[in-house]
Amino acid sequence: MALSDDDVREILRIIDESDLDELRIETEGLSLHVLRGGAPPCAEPEPEPASDPVAPASPEDRLTIVSPTIGIFYRAPAPGQAPFVEVGARVEPDTIVCIIEVMKMMNSVPAGIAGTIAQIHIENAQAVEFGQPLFRVEAR
Repeated sequence: MALSDDDVREILRIIDESDLDELRIETEGLSLHVLRGGAPPCAEPEPEPASDPVAPASPEDRLTIVSPTIGIFYRAPAPGQAPFVEVGARVEPDTIVCIIEVMKMMNSVPAGIAGTIAQIHIENAQAVEFGQPLFRVEAR
């Protein structure tokens, strides 16, 4: 049974109004795992591009900050304010790099790794999926 976007929104609304911290539904053809507040961001090594005109970095020096949840990606804490990070900014594991809004709840996303922001993959106010790359970080 396929779920529509409205079905998923309704499930998230019900969870938001309940005391549940986590919900996992698995049936034939459907696997849904919802975690209140989002999962901690995970850093995954990014594959080496075919040619990189910038100073070469080994694959283990390139990491990606991915979205911990579905929602709307915001680069700044509020409209008109400066972004949390820009390309070239140094981040530590606890540095907040963006906010993802899920069902009117604003979830701060920490970098989870130390390094320098090398690329921002998403435009402000765009929808993101769980696990979607948000930032490329060079761990130097």
